[in-house]
Amino acid sequence: MSLFDKYVSKAFRHGTLTIIDHKGVARNFGVPTTGFPDVAVRFADGRVARDIALAPDVGAGEAYMDGRLIMEKGDVLDLVSLLRMNNPWDKGGNSGNPNIWRDSLRKAKGRVDRINWARRSKRNVAHHYDLSDRLYDLFLDADRQYSCAYFTDPGNTLEQAQADKKAHIAAKLALAPGQRVLDIGCGWGGMALYLNRVADVDVLGITLSEEQLKVARQRAEASGVADRVRFELIDYRDVTGPFDRIVSVGMFEHVGPRHYEAFFRKCRDLLTDDGVMLLHTIGRLGEPGVTDAWTAKYIFPGGYSPALSEIVSASERTRLLATDIETLRLHYGLTLQHWYNRVVEKRAEIEALYDERFYRMWQFYLAGATAAFENGSLCNYQLQYSRRRRTLPITRDYIRDEEERLRTLSVT
Repeated sequence: MSLFDKYVSKAFRHGTLTIIDHKGVARNFGVPTTGFPDVAVRFADGRVARDIALAPDVGAGEAYMDGRLIMEKGDVLDLVSLLRMNNPWDKGGNSGNPNIWRDSLRKAKGRVDRINWARRSKRNVAHHYDLSDRLYDLFLDADRQYSCAYFTDPGNTLEQAQADKKAHIAAKLALAPGQRVLDIGCGWGGMALYLNRVADVDVLGITLSEEQLKVARQRAEASGVADRVRFELIDYRDVTGPFDRIVSVGMFEHVGPRHYEAFFRKCRDLLTDDGVMLLHTIGRLGEPGVTDAWTAKYIFPGGYSPALSEIVSASERTRLLATDIETLRLHYGLTLQHWYNRVVEKRAEIEALYDERFYRMWQFYLAGATAAFENGSLCNYQLQYSRRRRTLPITRDYIRDEEERLRTLSVT
C-alpha cells in the first residue's frame, strides 16, 4: 500500500471517499455511515496523491485551487467535513499529520511566522482585508460584519445573527452616554457606528487596512456622525488615551503570542480607572497550537488563533481582571456556513472579479474554516476585562437586560 493510501485509510473510516486516479482507476475508502457524507474526487494527474501525502496541510488545498483535485460527488465542504468528522477534536483528534519530524518543523516555522512586528502587521492585514470591496459585499451581511455572529436561534438569518452579535457585545461593555470608546481593528466601521447609535458614545476606530479605513470614514460621513465616530489608520501600539471602554472584534488573531502581554498592557494603560474592555476573538480549544500551513500561506499570513490559556496568562500579568469569559462553541460554524453558501451562489461574480483559481481558494478557505469550527479545535471567545473589581455589577443580569433592550431597537 502506498504512503498516500495508508494516510487516506487512516483518515477516512466512516462515510465513503472514492478516489479516481488520473488513469481512471477508482479506489474506495471508509464505509457508509449515517450522518457522514459520501464523497468522490478525481485526480487530474499522477502528482496529486504524492503532493497530498508529502504535505497534507497544503497539498490538497493547492491541488483543489489548481483544478487538479476535482469533485465528482459532493463539494469541497463535504470533503473537508468528512475528514474532520472522522477525526473530531472532542474525541482526541489532531491534524492527522503522521510525520512527527515534519510536524515539529511546521510548529517551529509557525512560531516564527506569527511574530508580528509593527512593520509586518500592516502588510499581513493588507494581504487579506485590502481585497476588492465587492468581494466582501457578495458574502457578508449588509453591515460587513466579518466575524463570528451570535445565533440566539440557529435558524436565524445571517443579518439577524450579526445584529444580535453587536447587541451581545454592547451589553457586555456596560456603556453610558458620553463615554469615549476605542475600537481596535474596526473593520468597515459597523461596530463603531452601532455603539454610537445605541449608546450615545464617541468612538475612535483604528485599522491597518487602507480599504477598510476609506469605507468606514465614508459611512460615518454619510450617517452625519463623523465628528463623534472617527477612524484612523494607526497601530494600536501608537494610540493615546484615555478611553472609558475598549472593544476589539476579530483583531486579536493578528497580534501574535509574543505580543499578547504588550497588547493587554497597552489596553490597560489606555483605560480609565473604571474602564471596561471586551475582546472577541477566534480561539483554540485545548492547548496552544499552530496555524495550518495552507491558511498561513494563502489567507492569513501571521495569523494565529490562541488557546484560552495563552490569552488569560498574558492578561493576568498586566493586572487586568477577567470579569466574564464566554466560549461560543457553535456560532462561528453557523456563521461560516452562511458565508460559504453565499460564496458558492456568487461564484460567477467572484470569478469575474478575480479568476477561477481565486474562487477555488476562497471556497476552500471557508470550507476548511467551517469544518474546523464544527469538528476541529477552533471556537470563539469573548473576554470582558476591567481595571477594578467594583466597576461592574456583581451579577450578570445587567448583560441580559441590556441585550434584550438593544434587540428591541432593531438597529443594525
